[in-house]
Amino acid sequence: MATVNQLVRKPRKRLVEKTKVPALEGCPQRRGVCTRVYTTTPGEGHNLQEHSVVLIRGGRVKDLPGVRYHVVRGSLDTQGVDKRRQGRSKYGAKRPKAK
Repeated sequence: MATVNQLVRKPRKRLVEKTKVPALEGCPQRRGVCTRVYTTTPGEGHNLQEHSVVLIRGGRVKDLPGVRYHVVRGSLDTQGVDKRRQGRSKYGAKRPKAK
């Protein structure tokens, strides 16, 4: 156990918490280019292919090891989900026209 004088001279080191999304580097989202399409894209189907410019956010998938990121739908080269009625903002879907 350190004495009070020792702690005054040299305080205890804080433990640095390891980030769960290192590729984002502390940012909420990052833009990137698809080199290989194996991300989890929320919704039904997607239009992603190699060289698509995408917006990446954090969020892991429990049953897929190593998948720690999601693609933000409806931004940059990614299309939203068609005919989506509920939870539209998460899937990049526009509000349907009222009849």
